[in-house]
Amino acid sequence: MRCRKRAFAGIFLIAAHGIALAEDPAGIRQVYKKVDGRELHIWTLAPASPSQKAPAIVFFHGGGWVGGTAIAFDKQGQYLASRGIAVAHVEYRLLNRSAKEPPEICAQDAKSAMRWVRANAGRLGIDPYRIAASGGSAGGHLAAFTALVEGTDDPADDLSVSPKPNALVLFNPVFDNGPGGWGSERVGADYMKFSPFHHVTAAAPPTIVLSGADDKLIPADTVRTFQARMRKAGARCDIVIYEGQGHGFFNKGKPYYQTLKAADEFLVSLGWLEGPPTLTVPD
Repeated sequence: MRCRKRAFAGIFLIAAHGIALAEDPAGIRQVYKKVDGRELHIWTLAPASPSQKAPAIVFFHGGGWVGGTAIAFDKQGQYLASRGIAVAHVEYRLLNRSAKEPPEICAQDAKSAMRWVRANAGRLGIDPYRIAASGGSAGGHLAAFTALVEGTDDPADDLSVSPKPNALVLFNPVFDNGPGGWGSERVGADYMKFSPFHHVTAAAPPTIVLSGADDKLIPADTVRTFQARMRKAGARCDIVIYEGQGHGFFNKGKPYYQTLKAADEFLVSLGWLEGPPTLTVPD
């Protein structure tokens, strides 16, 4: 376990298993799992005013299950920590780009990470009943997967610890992996094993989905249909569809501020944060 101050200059590279992880996200770097002869890391960042019952949000990066690093939501995490929520960024195993394997190892690691956060809630000062999962694109899929899809657990996990988040904050998630949906070429006929879109029940946690109207990977109609399924089941689902925006829009420019403000307001509505957002959306 290693505590480090945030350094905006310099690059920290990890050369392992052919993966170079650029500069760490802010927080304490810890091992949450050892698998396939390697260590998987999670970075935990305490809120600005730590308490023994802080809410938490766990971020999963995007990259089509084959790329990306845990630094993807670093800016969002630092902002939310300043607002009073504990933050975790997850490293997970990636798929081979050339193989057409399903994202089973990614899904296993996502559930392992959620279990680790909940099992260590006391030590981290986290409320185990107020843990949100969040992510973008394929990371949004993993966040939704931990909430909605049963099974695909790592056999080494303590299954008595629930991996299910108490809220979802999803940035253009590829959560429909069924026929015609994104990722269907990898999951094939096994889509029911992986697709959150097909596992909505009344037990689904309150959710917000932030997506672009011009997203070619996740059509706006897919997001609206997901919301309709959630509402029909009796679960809360807020959606914000941003005109003129495509996939991955939320990490740059004005949409970064807009989506983060919407996520903040959603967490306030749950009673997890207090007061208005402290960031300003530029004109």
